[in-house]
Amino acid sequence: MKQVSLVYWIGMAIATVFVIWGVIAPNNLIGVMESAQNVLLRVFGWFYQFSATFFMLLALFLVFSKYGRIKLGDDEDRPEYSRPTWIAMLFSAGMGIGLLFYGVSEPVSHFVNPPYGPGGTPEAAKLALRYTHLNWGLHAWAIYAIIGLSLAYYKFRKKVPGLISATLYPLLGKKTQGPIGIAVDLVAVFATVFGVAASLGLGAAQINSGLSYLTGIPTAFWIQLIIIAVTTVLFILSAATGLKRGIKYLSNANMMLAVILFCLFFVLGPVGFILDLFTTAVGEYIQYLPSMSLRMAPFNAENAEWLRNWTIFFMAWWIAWSPFVGTFIARVSKGRTVREFMVAVLLVPTTVCVIWFSVFGGTGIYFDLYQGTEIAAQSLETALFYTFQQLPLSGTMSVISLFLITTFFITSADSATFVLGMQTTNGSLNPPNFVKISWGLFLAATAIILMGTGGLSGLQTAIIVSAFPLTIVLLFMSYAVLKAFRQEVRKERN
Repeated sequence: MKQVSLVYWIGMAIATVFVIWGVIAPNNLIGVMESAQNVLLRVFGWFYQFSATFFMLLALFLVFSKYGRIKLGDDEDRPEYSRPTWIAMLFSAGMGIGLLFYGVSEPVSHFVNPPYGPGGTPEAAKLALRYTHLNWGLHAWAIYAIIGLSLAYYKFRKKVPGLISATLYPLLGKKTQGPIGIAVDLVAVFATVFGVAASLGLGAAQINSGLSYLTGIPTAFWIQLIIIAVTTVLFILSAATGLKRGIKYLSNANMMLAVILFCLFFVLGPVGFILDLFTTAVGEYIQYLPSMSLRMAPFNAENAEWLRNWTIFFMAWWIAWSPFVGTFIARVSKGRTVREFMVAVLLVPTTVCVIWFSVFGGTGIYFDLYQGTEIAAQSLETALFYTFQQLPLSGTMSVISLFLITTFFITSADSATFVLGMQTTNGSLNPPNFVKISWGLFLAATAIILMGTGGLSGLQTAIIVSAFPLTIVLLFMSYAVLKAFRQEVRKERN
């Protein structure tokens, strides 16, 4: 009990109030959150976009700066994992429910409803992939890289607890151990909860859609409730009993199945079209990256609405997820240099995402553009399975996808309970089971409340609201780590 921090007890109290509020007055809860979201998007939408772009520029600066040689650990430390194993871990961090949920649905949605200009045209197809790459590419991984770098630097080189508040020590000093530090850690905890709960909600909706395709069961909230309940039992059992070997084997099987699904989709799809579109979209993504990064459409309300629903939402989601993913990549990166860390975290997962969306999204666009299918008319959660119907081995790929979504669900939630446990037990690498179980139950309850009150819109609302204060924390964190690097280089010179 001694290792359980005040952050846990305050967090649990707030969590209990949130759950009770969602059960007793769900409409009031979603109404308050939507009001907050509307204000944030209307007044501060630019802030999410600008901040994400700042993190990307900072990450690129660190690659080429004099700080690149600083080691994440003691000078004599060597990496715990070989470079191929480490790269594979970064690759696995880039895979998840989101790639399956949005792999087809986002590009085809942009194809018929682009950020600007007419939809359903070849130009709209290129625009669709370009903006999908923006939403899932360098910006996302720069956010993860900055927070992961800060956590790894302070944990392994400065020997402080792996807490978000600890990374602000150069700015706040011992105040990080008082009320300000508690507030910072609470912000990180609840951003993580809402970010992960969104993924769980998306996963439950897509599992329901896949089962409906394969078995004909209805697509309904009560089915999704059962799915969340069953998977919650599984990931809590894993978290509580320490079945790390089973999760390890499950994760390895997951990666192999993801590669098999990708190869099947690529080989059975319009290969020539995909390769041409991939090459074109990557070139345009690089060419237009500066203008897309800061585009806000102040003179066109419809285009501005598109940006809020897609790009700004995704930037907020990556920020909300950053304590979770950042903690993971920090833990496996001891002994790496700043330069090596930033290059790998930026390029490896970004490359995976760009290739994935080019293949899955490109296939969906091809069928709608040249064969008159209506993949874009499907819901976000059913677009993938509808695309399978246009290809051979559709049943096999649907089964593989369902297994992948389920195991991504379980392993992500299992990891999230550990991260939340660590954040609320002073950075302990072995949080008590009751801490992990309680956060696991709250994750499931949050996903159910948000799905039941607002569906996908409710998930988006929670992410945007929770990410705002965390964005401010990350900006201060960026300044703090630069200040620490500058002090370290100055000491070396003296």
